[in-house]
Amino acid sequence: MAITITFGPNGHYHVNKGTGDEQGPDFHFLPISGSTKLRRMLNETNELIVCPGVYDGLSARIAMQLDFKALYMTGAGTTASRLGMADLGLAQLHDMKTNAEMIANLDPNGPPLIADMDTGYGGPLMVAKSVQQYIQAGVAGFHIEDQMLSKRCGHLAGKKVVSQEEYLTRLRAAKFTKDRLQSDIVLIARTDALQQHGYEECINRLKAARDLGADVGLLEGFTSKEQARQAVQDLAPWPLLLNMVENGAGPVITTHEAKAMGFRIMIFSFASLAPAYIGIKSALERLKTEGVVGTPEGLSPRKLFEVCGLSDSMKIDADAGGLAFTNGV
Repeated sequence: MAITITFGPNGHYHVNKGTGDEQGPDFHFLPISGSTKLRRMLNETNELIVCPGVYDGLSARIAMQLDFKALYMTGAGTTASRLGMADLGLAQLHDMKTNAEMIANLDPNGPPLIADMDTGYGGPLMVAKSVQQYIQAGVAGFHIEDQMLSKRCGHLAGKKVVSQEEYLTRLRAAKFTKDRLQSDIVLIARTDALQQHGYEECINRLKAARDLGADVGLLEGFTSKEQARQAVQDLAPWPLLLNMVENGAGPVITTHEAKAMGFRIMIFSFASLAPAYIGIKSALERLKTEGVVGTPEGLSPRKLFEVCGLSDSMKIDADAGGLAFTNGV
């Protein structure tokens, strides 16, 4: 009797016993974790994993509706949306973990979430606590950086980084924690040392992070496409992540160019936040001058709620025998 195990698009394993007349029933296992999904994308495919930056539930739902295979929770967007503040290291573990947990659990079978972990929010004990909380929140991967605790957005000037040894201390604490908890979470080592110390120092730091056991590298703030391409070559075959911030410190690199260069993950930190600013500002300006927002025809409250899982919520109620939506919505 043959047993076949297949992995379905909904994140479930399907086990089937036998073929032909011997064929038995399927057995369904629980969905695999987001971290395992992300690790499989890295290890078992050659695809470029494109992650739009999302900062709240609505932006995440829209990205999921468009069938992106992975998401990125931006620290800048989290700080702006939750605190109304600039990305200057003001968001702390509670802000970031709470937001990541909400996004990661919108759909248990949905795309894996990579989340910003900034500097780890303190010394080794605090880094360990942060990693444990991200794992418990269902985060699939995270990047931790070498900026000083009083950090700032990677695409602002004036960044300062800690020594390489202190940076590696953060990474060791992260690696020990994920190993202790037997987690598949993907550890991404980020360096912001380019402004202060130059390219070679960044490569040295990332090589040390790779040797320590980090899964992916991230050199923040490339100054040219040639430099980005060189980094992939200098660190090959270790997978690298590219943070694409349009109108930021570096050149615009498309997904097609990034794939050709050899990057394995590409995040667009401001992919949701910048368009949201443009759209909201335009609508409120019209409200102020014309007395209406100018919402396009067909974009009703129900349409927006559908994006946020209205039909799924109605089905849960109906399947349980509830009558809340008997007359529709």
